[in-house]
Amino acid sequence: MATGPESASATASERVVISVDAMGGDRGPAAVVAGLADSIAQHPRLDVILHGDEATLRPLLARHPELASRVTLRHADRVVTMEDKPAQVMRHGQGTSMWSTIDAVKDGEAAAAVSCGNTGALMAVSMLRLRKLPGLNRPAIASLFPTPTPGKLNVMLDMGADVKADPTDLLQYAFMGASYARNGLAIARPRVGLLNVGTEEHKGRPELHDAHALLGRSTEAGSFDYVGFIEGTDILSDRVDVIVTDGFTGNVALKAIEGTARLVGDLLRQTLTSTLLAKLGALLARGALKRLQMRIDPRRVNGGVFLGLNGTVVKSHGSADATGIAAAIGLAYQLAQVRFLERLAARVASAEAAGQDARVGADRPETGPGTGGNPSE
Repeated sequence: MATGPESASATASERVVISVDAMGGDRGPAAVVAGLADSIAQHPRLDVILHGDEATLRPLLARHPELASRVTLRHADRVVTMEDKPAQVMRHGQGTSMWSTIDAVKDGEAAAAVSCGNTGALMAVSMLRLRKLPGLNRPAIASLFPTPTPGKLNVMLDMGADVKADPTDLLQYAFMGASYARNGLAIARPRVGLLNVGTEEHKGRPELHDAHALLGRSTEAGSFDYVGFIEGTDILSDRVDVIVTDGFTGNVALKAIEGTARLVGDLLRQTLTSTLLAKLGALLARGALKRLQMRIDPRRVNGGVFLGLNGTVVKSHGSADATGIAAAIGLAYQLAQVRFLERLAARVASAEAAGQDARVGADRPETGPGTGGNPSE
């Protein structure tokens, strides 16, 4: 993943510490340790605090002696399961690997956290321990999606942190998503689109119309270009860089795209192994098929980022294997080294000011739309 401007990055000698929850994923701690080994091999300045059951993790770490000087093991007696309710974890989650992982960020020991565990519980613990950034209404989960352009990824939020979003929330999502695209993907002036049931001005719910107006008046404050309403077909397109929507719609879209990718992969395998001639064709096209697989492989863009908290948290897919976990840890590392949280906090403050100014501009159109703050990124 490309990084933001080098001037804001960590120095070449500075270590970047990431806090990793080894428990709670569908594939168990073995997959986490394997992904951790891959990620550390790729990033020479990366160190990790690994949280989980020591008796389980020590033998797994022993298989990778190169990790001894770069991984600190922190024992946690308990695990948050996929069945645990977020409210229950908030009350009784102390002593779990998830809680310990987030506390390492809260206490300043790590620059970011990564977990494969229960999404609702992870958001609840992160909110409880890290708190929201000043001025933010609701945090959001941002995910990356491939596009037809090699190397280009789109950012979409919210992916399920909160099923509801009012116009001000959607405005804040746009500011945070644009900051993520700018600093994490090196897109100098991201193009932002608002997901709707059609691109026509009259379509969609009233809150989307209000958000549409707010976004249109806030482009200079947010340092982005607003392309207007977009449809579901634009999520994987080159038309936009940032897709803004509520958590219900975003999560449904994410799961539908993941399911479609799996279906296409299964159908392609069935077709290419159906006859001897098909197998021969697949053999001849092996190189091209491998490149295609790498471009659409969801594991390589694994990791939803919790935006709007006083700390960077990356949620890995629960069923991620070593490749997916390495991608999630790599994403946390990249965001930490460009000091993304500092920039995001400035953008949230800018979004709050822009929302107030835009509303004043709507009430008093003769004064023109306000631009709000525009801190340097």
